[in-house]
Amino acid sequence: MVKRNRLEVTRDILEILQKNRQVKITHLIYKANLSNNSIKPYMEYLLKNGFMEEVSDKDKRFFKITSKGNEFLTEFSKIKIFSESFGL
Repeated sequence: MVKRNRLEVTRDILEILQKNRQVKITHLIYKANLSNNSIKPYMEYLLKNGFMEEVSDKDKRFFKITSKGNEFLTEFSKIKIFSESFGL
C-alpha cells in the first residue's frame, strides 16, 4: 500500500467534494479513507484557506468545494501531468 502525501490527501478530499454537491463529514472520512482524527487538520486547512465551505441545513453540517478548491484541482492535475512526463 502506497502512503499518500499531504497534497494527495488534499486532492482526494477536494475530488470527493467536486463529485458530490454537498458532503457530510462521515462520507468524506469514508471516501478519503481517513480516520476522524486524521481528517481534522485537512478540514481545518481547507476551510481556513477557502478551498471548501461549510453549509448548514437544519441541524446537519455539509461541506462543498469552492471555486478556489476547483482551481487547486485543475492546477494539481497540470503539475501531475508535467511531473509524470519527466519521470518525476
